[in-house]
Amino acid sequence: MDLTKDNISTLIRQIAIPSSIGTLFQTLYNIVDVKFAGLISPDAITAIAKSFPIYFIIIGFTAGLSIGVTALISNALGKNDEKKASLLLAQAILTSLIVSVLITLVGIYGTEPILIFLKTNPEIIFYAKDYMDIIFIGASLFFLQLTINSFLASKGDTKSLRNVLIISFFLNLVLNPTFIYGIYFIPAMGVKGIALATLCSQLFGLIYIVMKVNKTNLKKFLYPQCFVPKYNLQKEILTQAVPATISMMFIGLGVFVLLFYVSTYGDYSAGGYGAAIRFEQLFLLPVLGLNASTLALVGQNFGAMNFSRIHETYNRSIFYGTFFMAICGLFIFFLSDYIMYFFSDNKEIIFYGSTYLKIAAFAGPCYPIFFISSALLQGLKKPNYQMIINLMRMVILPVCGLSVAVLYLKVDFTTMFLVILIINYIFAAAVYKFSTYQIGFMQKNYNPNFDAV
Repeated sequence: MDLTKDNISTLIRQIAIPSSIGTLFQTLYNIVDVKFAGLISPDAITAIAKSFPIYFIIIGFTAGLSIGVTALISNALGKNDEKKASLLLAQAILTSLIVSVLITLVGIYGTEPILIFLKTNPEIIFYAKDYMDIIFIGASLFFLQLTINSFLASKGDTKSLRNVLIISFFLNLVLNPTFIYGIYFIPAMGVKGIALATLCSQLFGLIYIVMKVNKTNLKKFLYPQCFVPKYNLQKEILTQAVPATISMMFIGLGVFVLLFYVSTYGDYSAGGYGAAIRFEQLFLLPVLGLNASTLALVGQNFGAMNFSRIHETYNRSIFYGTFFMAICGLFIFFLSDYIMYFFSDNKEIIFYGSTYLKIAAFAGPCYPIFFISSALLQGLKKPNYQMIINLMRMVILPVCGLSVAVLYLKVDFTTMFLVILIINYIFAAAVYKFSTYQIGFMQKNYNPNFDAV
């Protein structure tokens, strides 16, 4: 496929659909983890839920680095500079290894203080530490898999990662009960088994992605000396990746913020909310697929200075996203109670989780604007704007709104999330206006004769 010439609607489908399918299996993968945790005990499922913001530290750093590298490689490919694309990947791998070691050290020693801050009881902390220590030990697997995949993503290849996620789901489905309950010479590990199954799946994914990248033109320009640190390229990578990483961390911090307020209603409110947001990822499948297609298309067309295609990509993606979100919202609203029964038979967990899902169903039209606008700004090499948007959406606005609503007015659980819903709609309108302005501004900046819309 040629991302700078082929029909945009066709390209969006070719990139977004495999990405969405892959994300579906990633979500099912996470749901399976929560389901098996629920079979261990209500405390175990709450431990997994309260570990999510900490787990998101790894996700945030890996995704941020991957997004930044994908944008740079897409831009290089748009300029037909395959040599630079290869060098960027080599330097990104070096960066990912260094960062993963630091994350491992910080994570192992920082998990318990964070859980204590979240007002977690000692039994749940015990389960959460068992789970997160193993995850942090294998952090490099997460980093390497997504960093190396960024080369494939920049070329519009989302099928390879889709295949990894599908196979990893079934692998995880087999390994979870094997490691949790034990079999033959494998001892029963409980919650630790869930984490170990995750690392085994990540290792498989890394091997598969390396094999796929090795079949591309990359190896023509990739030599051992490419992995020697190069200041200019490292600076370029960090300029894109650091804001993208911080932006992703704001999402994780936002979950942490919400968990802080949710936890004021009790531990099981956190368990219900945590299980619900795992399922909510299904709700976001079309948006995440469109996010991947927008980043690749905008990145390459910005490299080719083809702004009309950038504008078309953004608007078509927003249209497709809002349509799918409306359909998904209806499904989740009417089936929220049954969805929560899948995770647990605890009445409190079911109540809190289903209450959240009913409100989240109405937030659907906001998500395409947030995610697709972030991909647009990243592709335009404006990651700082993406970072500010996520800071406002996930941290500043919720803290301001919920501090008044929850801590001062003492509203109930339902009203708390209605406040978040209102904030999302107001801010989504502002983000859309800003993003369309940026496209026109960039086009006018690169073409002074252009009269920005």
